[in-house]
Amino acid sequence: MVLLDKIWPQDPQSGQPVWAQKATEVCLCHILPRVSSMERPLTALHVSLYHPTQGPVTFAKVPLQLQHDASRMLVGRGQDTHLQLQLPQLSRHHLSLEPYLEKGSTLLAFCLKVLTRKSCVWVNGLPLRYLEQVPLSTVNRISFSGIQMVVRKEGGTSLEAFVCYFHFSPSPLIYRPKAQETDEWENIVKKETPPVLGEATHDLLGSLHGSSQTQTAVSLPSPGEATETKLQREPEDAAPRQPYC
Repeated sequence: MVLLDKIWPQDPQSGQPVWAQKATEVCLCHILPRVSSMERPLTALHVSLYHPTQGPVTFAKVPLQLQHDASRMLVGRGQDTHLQLQLPQLSRHHLSLEPYLEKGSTLLAFCLKVLTRKSCVWVNGLPLRYLEQVPLSTVNRISFSGIQMVVRKEGGTSLEAFVCYFHFSPSPLIYRPKAQETDEWENIVKKETPPVLGEATHDLLGSLHGSSQTQTAVSLPSPGEATETKLQREPEDAAPRQPYC
């Protein structure tokens, strides 16, 4: 210490050796960036959850708060998922929320990716199937296998992690048309294919030809009888023919 005092003179204002001040400045230069990065506010995802019948069971292992790094967050019924939902019809890895950094932006953005082959996932009215993904906006309405989820994003400046806050709703979160109430592939009603143009024209001409023959059929008089023609009518109880559309 004596040698250092001789080599490094003391500062007349603080009374400390100059080497001590230099060492303090070096340490602060290494510490301050870490402190500032840790103090940056995290991006928050406020997630509301609802299930019409099995809510308490399905969401039994969902925490009230979950902090996650900048990697993807898995959602499903598997024990290795970050958000575990206990519903038998779910896949082990059903979907994922994946943070990413958009070009020219300093804030985290998120996309939803479907990882299940069994059913589709509805995101803001758009059906997504296996390995399809869509970027999330500020407010997002998501539904799959009877679960309704509303995700509200609140931006933060940290790029190293984000935090999720979970809320459990006693009432439905999403009201959709009845045509979209099911997300199972096998329950989607397929539209009937229209008949081939040639077959439809043939059937149309055949029905018109048969009708004209019925309406214009006459009974020819036998020799010696009066020449009186009568139209043969269809039975009154016959169902009227439907026009072709």
